[in-house]
Amino acid sequence: MKIYLLNLFLIAIFSVNVAYSQSVLVVNEKHLIYHDIKTDANNFILPWYDKDPAVSFDHVVSLTWEYWKNIPGYWMRNYPNFEKDYGIKFPPLYFLFRTNDAADLGIGGDQFAMMLSSFNLYYDYTGNKEVMDNMVFQADWYINHGFSDSTFVWPNIPYPCNTKPLPTYDGDLILGKDFTQPDKAGDFGYELVILYKKTGNRLYLETAKKIANTLATHTSDGDKDHSPIPFKVNAKTGEVGYILASDGVTKIESTYTSNWTGTMRLFQQLISMGAGQNSDTYQQAFDKLLKWMLEYPVTNNRWGPFFEDVVFWSDTQINAGQMAWFIMDNKELIPAWKEDVQNIQNWVIDKLSIDSWEQYGLKVIGEQTAFKFQGQSHTSRHASIELRYAELTGDTKMVDEAIRQLSWCTYMVDVDGKNPYPVLDGYEIWWTDGYGDYIRHFLRAMAADPQLAPSNSNHLLRTSSVVKEISYQPAAINYLTFDNSSEEIFRLKSKPKEVKADGTNLKEIADNISGGWSWQPLRSGGVLKVKHLKGSKISITLNSHSGNVDVAAANNNHMKRP
Repeated sequence: MKIYLLNLFLIAIFSVNVAYSQSVLVVNEKHLIYHDIKTDANNFILPWYDKDPAVSFDHVVSLTWEYWKNIPGYWMRNYPNFEKDYGIKFPPLYFLFRTNDAADLGIGGDQFAMMLSSFNLYYDYTGNKEVMDNMVFQADWYINHGFSDSTFVWPNIPYPCNTKPLPTYDGDLILGKDFTQPDKAGDFGYELVILYKKTGNRLYLETAKKIANTLATHTSDGDKDHSPIPFKVNAKTGEVGYILASDGVTKIESTYTSNWTGTMRLFQQLISMGAGQNSDTYQQAFDKLLKWMLEYPVTNNRWGPFFEDVVFWSDTQINAGQMAWFIMDNKELIPAWKEDVQNIQNWVIDKLSIDSWEQYGLKVIGEQTAFKFQGQSHTSRHASIELRYAELTGDTKMVDEAIRQLSWCTYMVDVDGKNPYPVLDGYEIWWTDGYGDYIRHFLRAMAADPQLAPSNSNHLLRTSSVVKEISYQPAAINYLTFDNSSEEIFRLKSKPKEVKADGTNLKEIADNISGGWSWQPLRSGGVLKVKHLKGSKISITLNSHSGNVDVAAANNNHMKRP
C-alpha cells in the first residue's frame, strides 16, 4: 500500500510547476543576464561583482555552491513530512531533471561525475564539510539507484538518465530504457576512485573497478568511424544504439564518441594503485584508447558526440577541451603535447567561437556545432585551458583574454547563486552547465594563475594527490593527503612561519625540486608551494594575521600582473 501511495504522490508532484523566482533575461551591449556590464578604461569587460577578478571569481563560486546546497525537491516543498511518513529519504530536484524546468525530465548524462569533479576541488579550496557530505550523498544515491544488472552484456555500469519521473536511473534520454553511454560510466568511475581516496569508503573503489572491468572488456582498437568503445549501447543485450543523420530520418549506429579522457584516467588510477587483478587488462585498454585519441580526434578534429539530448552528430567543445586537459596532465606520454593543445584550442576558436562580445575584448565559446550558442561552462573551460597552457609553457599571449572570458562567465550568476545557461528565449538553469561544469573551471584557473585567487583569504588551489581532510584555522592549515609524497599549491594572505610533514619541519627552499616549501610573494600575500616526500599529515603554521575573511572585504583595486 505504501508503494502505491508513493507512486500516486510522485505523479501528483510531477505536475506541479517549479516555484522559483525568475528574473527576465536580458542580453544586450550594456546588460548581460542579471547585471550591468562593467568595463575598464579600454572598454574591456570586468566581472560584475568587483573589478578585481580574484575577488569576483571567489564570490561567484561561493554563490553557486550556496544555491546548489539549498535546491529543494518537490517533496520537500510540497510534503515536508515525506521522509517521516514514507520512511524513504528522497534527494533534491536535480536528481530528476536536467534543468530547473520540470518539463526537462531526465538528468544530464554526466551530471554526477561533473559535480564530484567540481566539489572535490571546492572542498579542498574551502574545507567545508558540507561539500564533502554532498559528494557522498550524490555518489551513494547514484550507485544504489542507477546501475545495470550484473548479468547483462554490459554489467555494473551506470545509466546516464532516468526515463521516468523518479530518482532512479535506467536508460538513455533519447533511446530509452536499458541503453547506456559507456563514456559517462568511465567519467563517473574515475570520480569514484577520487572519492574513495578522499573518504576511505571501499564501496567507491569496488564500484569503480566493476565499471573499469566492463569497459576494458569491451575495448577494441577502433578506427576512423568507430571509437574503441561505442557511444550508446543496450546494457542488457549489447545492441549498439543510434543517432540520426542530417536528414533527421536515417539512423546511424552510435559507434563513435571522443569523450574518453575520464575512462583513461580511471584506468590510470587503478593501474597506479595496483587495484584488483586486472592491471594488464586496464593497461591494454588505456593504450588502445590513447593511441586512438591521438590518431583520430586529435588529428582530424572529430570531437563529437557528447550530449544526451542531441539526436544528430555534433562536435563539442567539452570533448575537445577535456582532451586538452588530459594532454597537459600527461605530457610525458605525448611528445607533441604543446602542438596538440594549441591545435585543439585553435579548432575550438575556428568552429565554436562567437564574436558578439568582441567589443569587450573577448570571444565566447559555443557548446557544440549543432547548438552553437554561447555557454558559460564552455567559455570558462576554454579560458582555464589557456591559463594552464600559459603556466606550463610561459606563453602568455592568451592570458588576458582568458581572464576576460572568465569575467564574462560571472555575469550568468545572480546575487542568489542561480546560474542559467545564457539563452535568449527562456530561463534554463542547467545543473551541469551552471554548477558541475562551471565551478571546476574557475578553481582550475586559480591553480594555473594564483593571482586569480583572493589575496585576503587562504586556499589550497592544487594537489598532485587527493586531500582527505583539510582545516583552515586562523593560526594554521592542517591537511591530510592520500599519498605520502605529493605537491600542493596554496594562495595565502602572508608567508607562513613553518611547514611540517608528519611533525617534521620541511626546509624553505628556493625551488620545489628537492622537497620542502617555497614562497613567492605577490602584490598582496603570495603563493606557497609544498613538496613533501615523506608523510601525509601536513601542518602549515600561519602568521597571526593570516586566516580566512569575508571576501566582500577585499580591496577594489585592479590586480596588477607581474
